[in-house]
Amino acid sequence: MRPSEVRALSTAEIESKLEDAREELFKLRFQFRTGQLTDYTRLQATRRSIARLATVLRERQIAAELTAQKES
Repeated sequence: MRPSEVRALSTAEIESKLEDAREELFKLRFQFRTGQLTDYTRLQATRRSIARLATVLRERQIAAELTAQKES
């Protein structure tokens, strides 16, 4: 998922996708440790997806904090 696509999502959708991606990463790590994983690039792609989602979520939190500070 591209960063522009992530930014188009609502905050609730991002949180949901982030939770799903973390669960997928857990499953992939388990498969890796048990020798069942054949496509190792999925680990890297999932980690990067988590990073993108978390970054956009944090950007929104910072923007909300700045808005609250300006109002007070």
